[in-house]
Amino acid sequence: MKAKYRNIFFIFGLVAIGIMLWKFDTDYAELWRNIKSAGYWFPAVIVLWAFIYLLNTWSWYSIINDGENKSKVPFWKVYKYTVTGFALNYTTPVGLMGGEPYRIMELTPYVGAPKATSSVILYVMMHIFSHFWFWLFSLILFIGMYADKINIATGILLALIAVICIVVIYFFLKGYKNGFAMRGMRLLTHLPFVKEWAKRFVVEKKEAIEKVDNQIAELHKQRKATFYLSLSLEFIARVIGCLEIFFILKMMTPNVNFLDCILIQAFSSLFANALFFSPMQLGAREGGLAIITSTLAMKSGFGVTTGLITRVRELLWIAIGLGLMKIGNGKNTK
Repeated sequence: MKAKYRNIFFIFGLVAIGIMLWKFDTDYAELWRNIKSAGYWFPAVIVLWAFIYLLNTWSWYSIINDGENKSKVPFWKVYKYTVTGFALNYTTPVGLMGGEPYRIMELTPYVGAPKATSSVILYVMMHIFSHFWFWLFSLILFIGMYADKINIATGILLALIAVICIVVIYFFLKGYKNGFAMRGMRLLTHLPFVKEWAKRFVVEKKEAIEKVDNQIAELHKQRKATFYLSLSLEFIARVIGCLEIFFILKMMTPNVNFLDCILIQAFSSLFANALFFSPMQLGAREGGLAIITSTLAMKSGFGVTTGLITRVRELLWIAIGLGLMKIGNGKNTK
């Protein structure tokens, strides 16, 4: 990637961090007291995410190195692009608007534009795909643990979530069989403001888009081991990510159940993703955490505190991601 483009991403990230700190609706003195009271649990949360990003990197790296055409991109470079890509996505309203173009542009000198584009699309879809499996798994877990708490309203809500998850998983599987790129571009041809550009792009780049779709379909049809490895790593990363909730709650109460932490993480992320247009889901996650912790007979204040400390962790990793953007940017071999 050219240095000027990298600098644009870097400046965008810095501006976004400034806006987030300005909009951070909490007492910083109180927040600092909470972090100090966390003791070694807070550093444990930071280190935990280094391992989670390692699993995310492994998932994407397995897609890039598909078995036939081994790339020359080092694993640590993919780790860097993974962390920085997530950092840019955290700072973007609607999400997936900054990190994915950055990853494609950084990876292109190593594997070429079609392969870089298809691998990034495949990884993003796998990342989202695993989310729906995680929600469905958590739904079953909730029914198994708290069947006695399910009333008519809760039952209807759980059934609705289950139907949505199953339908989305079905369409994802269809997309993996036939490709996403051309369908996505054709969808853009019906949207205001971008439809004329999308129509021209589909005509001019039809062959390249079809090549990307062929590479996407090939992963599911011919390289199932890579497909399921990537999906498993993403799912495991989500389950291990629940340790963050466990560590934070441990500093407030000794009565913490890891399975409850899975439910808290799942339903708070579900609530936050329903308000996907907010950068870092500001306010949405805290509200979701407060609701689910009170549902599980915990103090709602636990959820608010957990949400605030999670915000600090995200800000630190965003800063780390932006810092990595400026490190190790020698010339790549095409």
